Amino acid sequence: MINKGCDVNRCSVADLVSQFRTGTIDRRLFLSRAVAAGVSVSLASQVPRAAAQEMPESTKIGNPDIPHSTDTSKGTIRLYSSWPLTGANDQLGNDGVEAFRFGLSQWGNAAGGFALEYVALDDGIIANGGAWDPATVTSNVVRVASDPDAVVFIGTYNSGSAKIAIPLTNEAGILMLSPYNNGPGLTVAYPGVTNNGEPDMYYPTGKQNYFRNTSNDINVVGAEVEWITSQGWKSAYVLHDQSFWGTGVTAVFKHDFEAAGGTILGLEGYDPRSSDYQSLMASIAGTAPDFVYLAGTSDTNPSKVIQDMRSYMGDEVALFGTTGVLSDLIIQAAGDAAEGMYIAGDGMPPTQLLEMGGPAAEFVQHMQDTVGHMPDYFAVHAYEAATIIVQAIDAVGEKDRAKIMDAVAATTNFRGVFGDTWSFLPSGDLDKTIITIVQIQDGEMQPVAKVVRESYQ
Repeated sequence: MINKGCDVNRCSVADLVSQFRTGTIDRRLFLSRAVAAGVSVSLASQVPRAAAQEMPESTKIGNPDIPHSTDTSKGTIRLYSSWPLTGANDQLGNDGVEAFRFGLSQWGNAAGGFALEYVALDDGIIANGGAWDPATVTSNVVRVASDPDAVVFIGTYNSGSAKIAIPLTNEAGILMLSPYNNGPGLTVAYPGVTNNGEPDMYYPTGKQNYFRNTSNDINVVGAEVEWITSQGWKSAYVLHDQSFWGTGVTAVFKHDFEAAGGTILGLEGYDPRSSDYQSLMASIAGTAPDFVYLAGTSDTNPSKVIQDMRSYMGDEVALFGTTGVLSDLIIQAAGDAAEGMYIAGDGMPPTQLLEMGGPAAEFVQHMQDTVGHMPDYFAVHAYEAATIIVQAIDAVGEKDRAKIMDAVAATTNFRGVFGDTWSFLPSGDLDKTIITIVQIQDGEMQPVAKVVRESYQ
């Protein structure tokens, strides 16, 4: 912003307002000169912000070529998110809500001439331990689609719930942006892995309305297999939680690991409701794998699986968890049994984000100050999603669902929170992602490898 304009002694208040609105002087200089000209601070502060501003200093993520507007004279746009917020998902879900809320606040809760109002919906039910519920997912989509002020459905957390939400939002003509889903078939077909009809079956209108600023599991698994083979591990026993996501990611792993020369000694789903996995571990131990590959989430009991594996097999067999296991809640619940296990996830752990400085560190610091703990590993994607939406609305300047959807589809040259620059592919996936493999040491996530991976198309 250029700090110049007429001298306060020769400037009328009207001139000052005009210069501020056209961007000749910034808000701080405007306020100081207006007060010097005899206008009270409270009245000066009521002057609407300039229609076009630079990216806020604290938010150096996004596309720098899109001017930001904090004027709100055009009315209100409502933004809805939908993912589990209670039970086993209380912390990770509400971390995501606060992360998205913080992201919006850094842009003044405004964009394109509109005030932005955020509503966080819960798609889980307490009766099921807070896990997502199909009927609730459906009702949440209907609520958003029926609201004339709504332009986006932000969610879901679980890939299985996305299977329900995507076709509904697609038929309603509303943008769906997920900071969390990793399921491969939601966006691409992967021969030998994804189900027949995927992903086209989720898009009845034929238009791509679903995007995710997180990695497709094809990319995550590719990085995992690359690292695992570098360790000399040649045989695996694969466990999943029987969810749509769990079965999908382990299918990708089996495909890629075997293609790399590895041997799958067994692949099965464990019962998330079981209180004991000792007999399962006895059968796995009998196959003598180099490692066990685990796919579960906070509401499907992976901590107990980890504990029973360690109690039966000790440290002789390595343990490798994929994205859903990358949660402080799971690690804490597993206790000492989690020590030494490896886990992969897209992005970077909060400790690394702090070390990066800039917006990444500011995000983590805000979360610590606000929620009282390090944010959930994946909450940073919700933080980044806020900027994607803000810039799409800024680019369009209208409350038009179709145009805002197209603006998100056209997202390019976006400087992400991890310091990379990415664009959306026609499939709705990012063109590249960062995958980090961590090892649990003294209860903390310690990075051991980082892979920047071009996306599968």
